[in-house]
Amino acid sequence: MTAAHVLLGMAAIPFIYYLIAVYSSWRYFHQPAKAAEGAFTPPVSNLKPIRGLDPDAYENLASFCMQDYPDYEIVFCIDSDDPAVASVIDGLKAEFPERRIRVLHGSGRIATNDKVAKLARLVEEAEHEVVVISDSDVRVRPDYLRRITAPLRDPGVGAVTCFYTPISINSFTDHLQTAGMTSDFFAGVLVAWQLDGIKFALGTTIATTRSRLAAFGGYASIENQPADDLLVGRLIAEQGREVVLLPYVVETVPDYHSMRALLHKRLRWLVVMRHMRPSGHFGLLFTQGLPWSLAAVALHPTVAVAVGFLSTYYSLRVAMAWVIGIHGLKQPRFWKQMPFIPIWDATAFVIWVASFLRKSIRWRGADYYIREGKLVPVAAATGKQ
Repeated sequence: MTAAHVLLGMAAIPFIYYLIAVYSSWRYFHQPAKAAEGAFTPPVSNLKPIRGLDPDAYENLASFCMQDYPDYEIVFCIDSDDPAVASVIDGLKAEFPERRIRVLHGSGRIATNDKVAKLARLVEEAEHEVVVISDSDVRVRPDYLRRITAPLRDPGVGAVTCFYTPISINSFTDHLQTAGMTSDFFAGVLVAWQLDGIKFALGTTIATTRSRLAAFGGYASIENQPADDLLVGRLIAEQGREVVLLPYVVETVPDYHSMRALLHKRLRWLVVMRHMRPSGHFGLLFTQGLPWSLAAVALHPTVAVAVGFLSTYYSLRVAMAWVIGIHGLKQPRFWKQMPFIPIWDATAFVIWVASFLRKSIRWRGADYYIREGKLVPVAAATGKQ
């Protein structure tokens, strides 16, 4: 066997991953539905750390005031000098006087990760044991709290998270982001579910309890670290508790104002993953079907190789997106994203390569190094040298 044949074999490795992703996704969405065991509606504290206003902020937050749920509060933590956010919350109080809405001003903490510092205070001041944490760009249906808290009936469940889809898909950037989310990110999530179980959470929604958070030290213990959603899920799973990924969908309002914003966010996330899960980050190389297929064609520029590799690549990628987005998440509009999959894959590969060259990340207008898993402001680190 020649080296060329070995390389051709390596170029087919992503196809194995794709097949695993299709199988994992199909199996996940065809799990037997658990029988309902009567009402389980513990009092809930909805926790919302807010910094600035997302697009359609009022509509997003109002959806949490329209829950078909007997007993819940909504607690915001906002910056003290943010009158725009305060005005929106005042509007909610006026429109929904029957809802218990509280506002905390500032985290009262000094931390690198302001969002997590706010969550530390929110959890501390929440009235109820069950807490539901969600991003401010999330919009939900009236059955949200009933669905997301139901698995917590089982004492072996430590946290619950769920999928998300964009409310609208209009720009080129929206199409590209949605193609990547459905066929790439969610595929990786479901492969992880199949192989090792869910040991992380998605920031759009985390339902858990104050006891489960306190068991690992709470948000205060990770207030200087990135990727708090991943960490919370991991730290709860390390307690021997199950993290449940529900086949339930919440909506998010796209906030990518430009292609550049999308690239920066994706690059930031991959740099964080390179530090937190270095072996898994490197392993993404073997999930990149497009560059491997193009390499195979370059190595053996024949019609048979070109048709075999490129058609297999695209067919499997479409199959992944269909099983997850259209069949599983019931989003027929995702058919329009299929032509964007190769564009996303090419973009994602370039960003993955670039992630090895970045020493810092840019987040909320500031630059940070990641050292020993913690965020260190670049300016502070430079000043110490």
